[in-house]
Amino acid sequence: MSGRVVKFATDQDKTVLMGNFEKRGWVQVSPEEDWNFYWSSVQTTRNIFNVDTGYRLQDDQVINHFPNHYELTRKDLMVKNIKRYRKELDKEGSPLAEKDENGKYIHLDFIPVTFLLPADYNLFVEEFRKNPSSTWIMKPTGKARGIGIFLINKLSQLKKWSRDSRTSSFQAPSAKDAYVIAKYIDNPLLIGGKKFDLRIYVLVTTYRPLKCYIYKLGFCRFCTVKYSANVNELDNMFIHLTNVSIQKHGEEYNAQHGGKWTVHNLRLYLEGTRGKEVTDKLFDEMNWVIVHSLKAMANVMANDRHCFECYGYDIIIDDNLKPWLIEVNASPSLTSTTANDRIMKYNLINDSLNIVMPNGEPPDVRWNKIPAKEFYGNYELLYDEELAQADSLERDSKSRLAGGQGFGTRGRDAKSKSQATWK
Repeated sequence: MSGRVVKFATDQDKTVLMGNFEKRGWVQVSPEEDWNFYWSSVQTTRNIFNVDTGYRLQDDQVINHFPNHYELTRKDLMVKNIKRYRKELDKEGSPLAEKDENGKYIHLDFIPVTFLLPADYNLFVEEFRKNPSSTWIMKPTGKARGIGIFLINKLSQLKKWSRDSRTSSFQAPSAKDAYVIAKYIDNPLLIGGKKFDLRIYVLVTTYRPLKCYIYKLGFCRFCTVKYSANVNELDNMFIHLTNVSIQKHGEEYNAQHGGKWTVHNLRLYLEGTRGKEVTDKLFDEMNWVIVHSLKAMANVMANDRHCFECYGYDIIIDDNLKPWLIEVNASPSLTSTTANDRIMKYNLINDSLNIVMPNGEPPDVRWNKIPAKEFYGNYELLYDEELAQADSLERDSKSRLAGGQGFGTRGRDAKSKSQATWK
């Protein structure tokens, strides 16, 4: 098998991709020819898996999206799936679904209070009236790069925006526009007075059983203007939205570093200002958020063995050092804004390909998708369901022998020595 050359197809002409394919000596073919590896846009993936076209992938073909990746990457569906996951765990009586005296999830409270509009309009109004001075952020469900986002703190602003303000019902400006409205995190952790969020890359090679890897070289994206919760500044997106596609138009934008910090720098900064213990806890909680957001998708995702996905997670940390999952991107930008950015993204693709296609040989989707550790590069194994299950069986039997020591507060204080990840 090793004598065969990998044939790749792509509909994205990005230097970080092409450079990686060429370095491996892969040969480009057109999508109509026999390819082994396809780096495609989400739209192309949809066409390939379209029931009507009846495309059947072979054992030596791999593609970079799951057929219905949008279950996680569309803002409304992500929220719906996470809410469903919490309910299911609740029904099973799982300790993960434990709630506090106010009925809030203790362990699974990692997305801001969110409603879908127009469907949940009345529920939203009810929630808004409980706390009428709160700020909410409106986002179109299917758009990216900060397009169409705005903030409100009065119901009248929503009514005005709605197409038919004369009725009590709510209609989006155009029939096909669904929006999510989420409680705005108005106490973000600030560094140098500025708001930022984290972009963390997560590679999923299979959903059932779940196997995912986290990239160590994520980064923070900073706003160019100091944060202000002043209601007069609600329209100033340079204060509120970290998207580079927005910030790069700001007067304060620095093209040298692109308003970015590495996650490693963030960690050092937090250890210096808040201490190592709380910083470790924060990073552990971010891992927790990522794994449970993926577990929430496991039953709805079409777990096609020809697929893998490199997601871009957007997380905001509030000033209590609590991480909030804001959204997940199916096609995180591979455009580079700075030289460091280009090197990082080149390495991200390189390391992703090494895990998905170890040895750079034509793939065989029948193998069990655990590459040797030397292929990880800057990835770390975040969660491997099979190892975790084996692990918990072993722990159960040990705890029975030891007189039943159960899980810790969050069922994840036992970091096993094996590489099953944390629980």
